[in-house]
Amino acid sequence: MFLIGLFVASVGVAFSTKAGLGTSPVSSVPYTVSFLNGTFSFGGWLNIFSIIQIAVQVIILKGKCNYIEIAIQTVLAFLYGYLTNFSCFLIRNLNADIYPLQFMYMVLSCFILGFGIWIQVKGNVAMLPGEAMNRAISQVSGKRYENVKIFFDILYIGISAVLCILFLGGLKGVREGSIIAAIAVGSIIKLYEKIYRKCRGRFTLLRQPGLEGEDHEKK
Repeated sequence: MFLIGLFVASVGVAFSTKAGLGTSPVSSVPYTVSFLNGTFSFGGWLNIFSIIQIAVQVIILKGKCNYIEIAIQTVLAFLYGYLTNFSCFLIRNLNADIYPLQFMYMVLSCFILGFGIWIQVKGNVAMLPGEAMNRAISQVSGKRYENVKIFFDILYIGISAVLCILFLGGLKGVREGSIIAAIAVGSIIKLYEKIYRKCRGRFTLLRQPGLEGEDHEKK
């Protein structure tokens, strides 16, 4: 289930790059840095950024850190980079040469990315470093995970925008799509969770023993 969520999230990132209106917030910083420094590819900088996020988890969780999960995150971070490249390859023939189509791809990327992250959370095996860092901060601070995610998504966009303006002379890889994704993805995750709980509640009622005849019809 987790691996499915990992792949789905990579497809969401691929659609955001295809839209050309800005990448997903968590990918925006390494994507921007890849324009500034060609030492590594976008995937390479994404992996380096993931290592930094893993280090933050170890620091803030201290003795409560699950080092087995940290090791899994490290492996999955590199796997995610390859999956993202693969997802970009899969949709390479899609065209986005007009703004309405770009905007549609951008909205679609938000829903796909949010769904992928939600599946990863439900898989409860491990999370990608960025999301796991948000979860760790949520646990330590007592803030809701979704709200922590929204905060850091906006922060990533801000950092990317500043780097673009200072060193590239304009916004490149960070546009209105990045801002919309920063605000929307966390809310989309909440929506998926709400739908899941509602469907699960109805399914539980239908499977309750002893509900027969008229009582069963009412339920």
